[in-house]
Amino acid sequence: MRLDGKVVLITGAGSGIGAASARYMAKLGASVTLAGIPVEGVEEVAAELAGRGAKALAIPVDVTVDDQVKEAISRTVQVFGRLDVVVANAGIQRHNTDVNLFEMEEDEWELTQDVNLRGVVRTCKHGLAQMIKQGDGGAIVIVSSITALQGRSANVSYMTAKTGLLGLNRHIAVNYGDRGIRSNAVCPGALERTPDWGDHPDPDGRREAMLSSTPLGRLGTPGDIAPWIAFLASDDAGFATGGSYVVDGGITIA
Repeated sequence: MRLDGKVVLITGAGSGIGAASARYMAKLGASVTLAGIPVEGVEEVAAELAGRGAKALAIPVDVTVDDQVKEAISRTVQVFGRLDVVVANAGIQRHNTDVNLFEMEEDEWELTQDVNLRGVVRTCKHGLAQMIKQGDGGAIVIVSSITALQGRSANVSYMTAKTGLLGLNRHIAVNYGDRGIRSNAVCPGALERTPDWGDHPDPDGRREAMLSSTPLGRLGTPGDIAPWIAFLASDDAGFATGGSYVVDGGITIA
């Protein structure tokens, strides 16, 4: 599997799954735009990749700001000449406050929705526009979650947003397939470190509970997810579209 000649934009690329995917895809020959906040994260990973001889561009992007997402696509094309792959990965998980729907303030609900659902919509929208303009197809990979497939998460806005991403994925696959554009979703399971790990009320307790429920006997890492994202972005997955791929150590079926 190679990504030589492919230009990839990844949101949330300064840490976690986004950073791991950037490293993995650059190793396979892709030119990578690392988009996200805080800027220090994406710049650090981009500098690391450049130091290894990869083509990497860091752009500070808040996916809740439409103009910033649009500009990141434009800047990518200016620097690398085109856009082949969009990895819509940016997300937040507000462990302490995204709970108890019956008493949740609307602002709390909307914050997660604006990043995890609408931020992905913005990313896909502007990525699609560029791919359609180019006229020779492309690939979108949406990072959802196993919380989209079950009801166990206490983080109701997070879970609902991630569920919405599966519908968005299917919509893109069906409606843009005739333009050569594929879309697939990855649903990671319990990772060793969740987004916003430090905000979890009981991170060690969470880890033990998830570990005991995972048949493979360990939690995942961003490095476990990155190869799936790279594969779905590659020409080797050229007949795969509209799918949702669970990478979770077996926890969903246990």
